[in-house]
Amino acid sequence: MQDSTDQTTRASRAGGPSVKTVVVPAAGMGTRFLPATKTVPKELLPVVDTPGIELIAEEAAALGAQRLAVVVAPNKEEIMRHFGEFAELQRIMLARGKDEQAAKVGRANGLIEAVAVTQDQPLGLGHAVGCAEAALDEDEDVVAVMLPDDLVLPVGVMEKMVAVREQLGGSVLCAFNVTRDEVFNYGVFDVEEPVDGFDGFEVRRVRGMVEKPAVEDAPSTLVATGRYLLDRGVFDALRRIEPGKGGELQLTDAIELMISEGHPVHVVVHEGKRHDLGNPGGYIPANVDFGLRDAKYGPALYTAVKKIIADYEAEHPGLAGGASAQD
Repeated sequence: MQDSTDQTTRASRAGGPSVKTVVVPAAGMGTRFLPATKTVPKELLPVVDTPGIELIAEEAAALGAQRLAVVVAPNKEEIMRHFGEFAELQRIMLARGKDEQAAKVGRANGLIEAVAVTQDQPLGLGHAVGCAEAALDEDEDVVAVMLPDDLVLPVGVMEKMVAVREQLGGSVLCAFNVTRDEVFNYGVFDVEEPVDGFDGFEVRRVRGMVEKPAVEDAPSTLVATGRYLLDRGVFDALRRIEPGKGGELQLTDAIELMISEGHPVHVVVHEGKRHDLGNPGGYIPANVDFGLRDAKYGPALYTAVKKIIADYEAEHPGLAGGASAQD
């Protein structure tokens, strides 16, 4: 594994693209969004007016990637249609003087080359990532994985992860710091002290990971989120791990195997925020957050949200005193 890491490091320093392919697992059934996802994949649900999958494509393109390998189920090909040309719709918009809408229609098609990878059965995140190996070129020694449910803000953490790999080799993951009470919801990193040599962000070497531990058993408060920069050796590790519950292959297990065999894994501790688009409880705040920052919709939305909150607090006076919505 170290040989491939060294090759990638040398190629990147020679000026070649450090990440050519971004894998986007999008084969899930979207059960937390039923009934909407009976007919519309959750990856196409809009954040304000832009589908989540297009926001991921934009982030991949900003990284300099050339290919978006979208892992889809056999019945979810409509995700790929979003990256088509829609020339007739653009023509109609332009004929009506709606230049902005025409540009939005064609935007996804021009961001990045999107290719479909079929996952025949829902056998876990590790299995989905493994399905995408065939989409890589032979000379690619590193692959990025971006989970479409996760919006990591501000955008740019993947560029930091590339810089860490170029200096330290191996694989690099994204970590967020949460409160101790929240750790049971996440995969939690067991980490060493911060690594010197990185200005403006924190880097730590990973000793291991614990999936959704009890609060008292968590090795840290640094948790995993949906951004991975993985050495190509991960595909070999995925072939060697055992399936877990439900016959699923977990990406975490493959990374753990690589760590046990001496492969360096680090995390970039991201100072920002994350929106989970995979469930209504995260999707709604994401739309409010993005909407408030939208030049067109923001001012009116700000006024509307303030009134909605004021009305709600008037109806539930206990909230103003600090009670939770569950109370």
